[in-house]
Amino acid sequence: MSETQNGEVFEAITVHNFSEKILEQSIHFHVMKLSGGFFLWVGSSPVLSNLAVSMSSKYDSMPLSTLVMGDPSNTAANSLAQRLAKKTKKQVYVSYSLPMTDNNFSLLVEKRIKKELELLPEHF
Repeated sequence: MSETQNGEVFEAITVHNFSEKILEQSIHFHVMKLSGGFFLWVGSSPVLSNLAVSMSSKYDSMPLSTLVMGDPSNTAANSLAQRLAKKTKKQVYVSYSLPMTDNNFSLLVEKRIKKELELLPEHF
């Protein structure tokens, strides 16, 4: 679905929510498809504790990434945004509001995100 204003075509914002129990913890995911990219929020409670953005660059094979808000010592949002931007070739905003407990947990969360994105190719 798209809308035209002054000759420009704008994609409609679509929203997709899903949840998963990972290592006995309920994790919630909120994805908003934007024109040319998407916003992903991951958390167990309704908190926006950080925000990172990443996008491809013609000067480097690794996407550019920066933390827009949050604790710079927590690199989870930045890293995830960068990996998703590389995979999807889109601009990606990520808020990762989960405690950094162990790497296995983070890998399982990322695996679940990638599985969902594969199930919804028409959205992303």
